Amino acid sequence: MNQNKKPLSRKDAFFGLHFDLHPNKNDTQLGEHLTEEMVARLLEQVCPDYVQYDCKGHAGYTGYPTRIGWPSPGIKKDSLAIWRKVTRQYGVGLFIHYSGVWDSVAVEHHPEWARIDAEGNPDKNATSTFGPYCEELLIPQLKEVAEAYDLNGVWVDGDCWAVQVDFSPAAKEAFTRATGIKDIPTRRGEPHWAEFLEFQRHRFKDYVRKYADVLHAHKSGFEITSNWMYSTLAPEAVTVPIDFISGDFSPGASVNSARMEARYIQSTGMPWNLMAWGFNQGDNCAWTLKSALQLKQEASVVLSQGGGFQIYYNPTRAGWIDDWMIQIMAEVANFCRERQAVSHKTESVPQVALLLPSASIYDKTDRLFGPWGALLNPVHGVLHALLELHYSVDVLAEHQLIKKLAEYPVVVLPECHLLPEDFLSALLDYVRNGGQLLVIGADTVKLFKDELGVTFGCEERSNQPTETTTYVEADGALAWLGGVWQAVTPTTSETAGKRYSTHDTRREISCAATVNRCGKGQVAAIYGPLGNVHQRSHYPVVRKFLGKVMQRLFPEPLVTVNSPSCLDVSLRRSGDKLLLHLSNMAGMQVASQYAVIDFIPSIIPVELTVRLAEKPKEVTLVPEDQKIAYDWSDGKLKIVLPELNIHNVVVIQ
Repeated sequence: MNQNKKPLSRKDAFFGLHFDLHPNKNDTQLGEHLTEEMVARLLEQVCPDYVQYDCKGHAGYTGYPTRIGWPSPGIKKDSLAIWRKVTRQYGVGLFIHYSGVWDSVAVEHHPEWARIDAEGNPDKNATSTFGPYCEELLIPQLKEVAEAYDLNGVWVDGDCWAVQVDFSPAAKEAFTRATGIKDIPTRRGEPHWAEFLEFQRHRFKDYVRKYADVLHAHKSGFEITSNWMYSTLAPEAVTVPIDFISGDFSPGASVNSARMEARYIQSTGMPWNLMAWGFNQGDNCAWTLKSALQLKQEASVVLSQGGGFQIYYNPTRAGWIDDWMIQIMAEVANFCRERQAVSHKTESVPQVALLLPSASIYDKTDRLFGPWGALLNPVHGVLHALLELHYSVDVLAEHQLIKKLAEYPVVVLPECHLLPEDFLSALLDYVRNGGQLLVIGADTVKLFKDELGVTFGCEERSNQPTETTTYVEADGALAWLGGVWQAVTPTTSETAGKRYSTHDTRREISCAATVNRCGKGQVAAIYGPLGNVHQRSHYPVVRKFLGKVMQRLFPEPLVTVNSPSCLDVSLRRSGDKLLLHLSNMAGMQVASQYAVIDFIPSIIPVELTVRLAEKPKEVTLVPEDQKIAYDWSDGKLKIVLPELNIHNVVVIQ
């Protein structure tokens, strides 16, 4: 490692490490075993672009000897000082992990700083964004630590996902001043509940803006993020001056968590990275480190969308990181570095746009920000099915997609009940001008009633959506896809899929999907809860049923693949290079009873067809950097890869 280099800014940084301990009042040995030699050994072997080390966790105690707030009584050595000294020598950026809204000891000592619930009780953990906590503790403490250790930045945890609806007198008074509304709602169903939630979301963004502006002005080059802000947990236009987007995806079922987050965050246009937990736990078991193999598979999802990658580990309470842990970090780092040139900061080649229906989610939730729980199931389910069908998919919210509609051959709407008027109008214009639109779900189809070429209801069924047992068909087999369905009778549309009440395909046959011409384009519809059911079941027939409908809308994607459904395809571009990211999702960890995996079966072989008007100059495979034999004729490039292990990139020039 070059000991004279300067740390990279986070927009250029690619691979990092995160260590947090959440210091508390019961600690007795913080930093006791930490040595400069250990840190140097880690940096030399892993070569991260940055390290994020603990400063203040959710308990609110700091791991450094602060004069502002509450240092943990268990500090034996100044860990930040040691990490700063060695990271500076190696040209590695040093950021801190710092809990924001969630500060338990602060509200213990200052109950007036606490968020108040609807019953008037002070929160034991969450501070109020309407109180003085930000000005009196958070900002002064971050100034102190930034100066004392010459930090490169801060990763603020416990922020958007920890903030909750606040019924403090200050919050109520501020709402009344801003809106004139004096009767403050306390629950869903009461007048102005939605306005009250939205007002508090704006207040949270003002809070982040306040500390970001002050810290940017205080220390030149100091970089800031608020964990999960502007991810799917806060799917809004970027208006707060954070420097990069970052979040730690789920420690369990991590691949599926990363699949969604990476595809959404890459659509923001911001510098970004995602953090994998380096450990997981079984049911009623202690945390155990993941294998390097498992982390490589998780990393491949992030790399395939152009993001940076970091891994989260816990040192011992005394700050020690053992050599065997460092070896895992180094192996994953090498895996990422081998792919960096054709991964980091690449751009999507638009194929299929999947809507993250933020208006619908906000309308149904009583949270200020995510995680959204089951509200996001339809999006996850449709995304998984599309990926299993080998489509290259981007996930975008309304404010993003409305600007890019014309770039996408196909737009897919999962189950939702509400769309902004301007977005709905833009979608209809998109279709009339030649776009292909698929709408899924009994509520969603109502929004396009005039474009579907059907009448709602049929002789046997009501014209209202009905909970029903349903089986759909694909490839000569049936699978359950029960739930709320909208019965329809096709008029100008064509039936694109059938459904049945039982496994008897001779009786009780209904229309499950249609395709209808609309101007120069087409609107297809699936009239039941495909996304929700697929998220909960992953029945192959349900995925294939979706595939039949997609084939009507998008018969010739840029890339087609002959491969098992466990292969994810992501089309990216870097300069004049077309990049085919191929990620093997076989064997991914999903069940907590199998918390750590150590084997991923290879895919043998992988057959690719790429539509190219001109013969390519060269086709190579990364990371092997070897030229690939191919056949090109009639505008089609055909490639056969004998084996895919975890992740490869086909580079076409």
